[in-house]
Amino acid sequence: MSESSFIQRSVVVTGGSRGIGKAVVERFLAEGHKVAALGPSGKAPEGALGIACDVSDADQIDAAFAQVEQAHGPAEILVANAGITKDTLILRMSDADFDNVLQVNLGGAFRCARRAVKSMLRARWGRIIFTGSVVGLYGSAGQVNYAATKSALIGVARSLTREVGGRGITANVVAPGFIETDMTADLPAEVIAKYQASIPAGRLGGADEVAAAIAFLAGQQAGYISGAVIPVDGGLGMGH
Repeated sequence: MSESSFIQRSVVVTGGSRGIGKAVVERFLAEGHKVAALGPSGKAPEGALGIACDVSDADQIDAAFAQVEQAHGPAEILVANAGITKDTLILRMSDADFDNVLQVNLGGAFRCARRAVKSMLRARWGRIIFTGSVVGLYGSAGQVNYAATKSALIGVARSLTREVGGRGITANVVAPGFIETDMTADLPAEVIAKYQASIPAGRLGGADEVAAAIAFLAGQQAGYISGAVIPVDGGLGMGH
């Protein structure tokens, strides 16, 4: 992109202190955008505005977005990335295990999108990207709660597209597969090998590869893509 065509945007990334979220924050910073990272710790990569925020709490989200607006202007790009897991087989999964994951992964994405859309509608421009998962469509034993949230984000993005697509706002889902993060680093070598054997690319993905897909969807040239699910999974799920 030429320097003259670059437009600096106000970007909000939830779960932006580690893993995929951190890579996304760093990618937008490198492109020259103003970036705020929301998360429980309030930590953020250098150059970003770190804001402590529990995305399961609407009041905290409202306060966080108010901070963003004061520092960077209204949010123009939202990457709803915050997520937790409470993995266990369904017969052992408690109501709390199920509800907590829904509150953060799905409820948090909904609450952030609702808050962000207000200013996007006024500006008649906006990009909303949800971090889904290959598990949302592919399924995974022991992840009924997590898979339900990631699948549901597709319905959220597509419904949003029909609601606000005429106002220059897009809503999409990036669905990562097995990505090298702190979480996967703790897995035994034999488990990693088993995953790799099932992935056509024969390797785990990099968080920067997910960030690249998100950055593309957030850009000017992706204005005609909305309601889409973009797999970044080495061919594991192929968007299935």
